[in-house]
Amino acid sequence: MAFDMISAGMAVKYCVEATAGTRPTSGYTVIPGVKSIPEFGGEPNTVQTTTLAAEKFHTYTMGLQDPGGSIGLTVNDRTDFRTAWTALMTAFEGLTGNKQVWFEFAYPPASGLESFYFTGIPSDLSFGGAEVDEVLENTAYIVPTGEPVWAAASA
Repeated sequence: MAFDMISAGMAVKYCVEATAGTRPTSGYTVIPGVKSIPEFGGEPNTVQTTTLAAEKFHTYTMGLQDPGGSIGLTVNDRTDFRTAWTALMTAFEGLTGNKQVWFEFAYPPASGLESFYFTGIPSDLSFGGAEVDEVLENTAYIVPTGEPVWAAASA
């Protein structure tokens, strides 16, 4: 019997390549305080392929998918998150030799599902706003720079 899963236990992680062009399989650092991960990938573009022989309907083929630009992670704006994001920014700013930062959206370990990986550029934080009697939140942005892959969860 299959059971529906919940998001409890998910993690967002990052790791810098040890070898340029090779996705790390271990050594990822968890970014604490993430509350929400947006959809990534979106609906594929469609390209019309209708010929003059068509009499009623257009025909299409699948085009490219657009992740929609930057990925905005909703986070609790707290000190451990800020410390982790600062470390991520420092790692990114120190990249040399065409190395990249990989991000991992990891499902709960018991799920048995593969992780979702992509390379990206983290953005400096801005002011996340504030409301009376509410948890301080922020949005941490990552700009994807490569095609995502599904692979075994990092060690």
